[in-house]
Amino acid sequence: MPNNVRRWYAVYTRPRWEKKVYGLLLAKGVETYCPLNRVQKKWSDRLKWVEEPLFKSYLFVKVTDEEMATVRLVTGVANFVYWLGRPAVIRDSEIRAIKKFLNDYTNVLVEPIDLHPNEKVRIQSGLLMDKEARILQVRGKRVQIVIESLQFSLVAIVDRSNLRRVR
Repeated sequence: MPNNVRRWYAVYTRPRWEKKVYGLLLAKGVETYCPLNRVQKKWSDRLKWVEEPLFKSYLFVKVTDEEMATVRLVTGVANFVYWLGRPAVIRDSEIRAIKKFLNDYTNVLVEPIDLHPNEKVRIQSGLLMDKEARILQVRGKRVQIVIESLQFSLVAIVDRSNLRRVR
């Protein structure tokens, strides 16, 4: 039985197609969010404020399982972002937090976290959400972590975007 609940998903687009895909999805009646960052650009003769996508090659859609096919067929959409073999669901609270943050700040920088072996991190989503772990090895976008609890060490490989440093 198909799921008719609308959820937010991250969509990967062709490079520099975020705004185009946003417009095409809106034209098809798909609820879409393309976080735009207001930045000041300098040309040889002037300074100008422009809006550019906060996350390069990504935007968000709120769709049902049935509507995913419509999204995939839009020109410029590469695919959904996957987590554990399924399209990654983005919590409503995370979308609201991004909107609020962009409303309060301009010239926002998005930078990947520089992770190193033996650092402590907290897992942000998925089955292991809110668990603390220690990094064993960093391999590109994947991080091998060890979760030490209940007298066992569980070793998992997770996406680095799903980790936050523990202070």
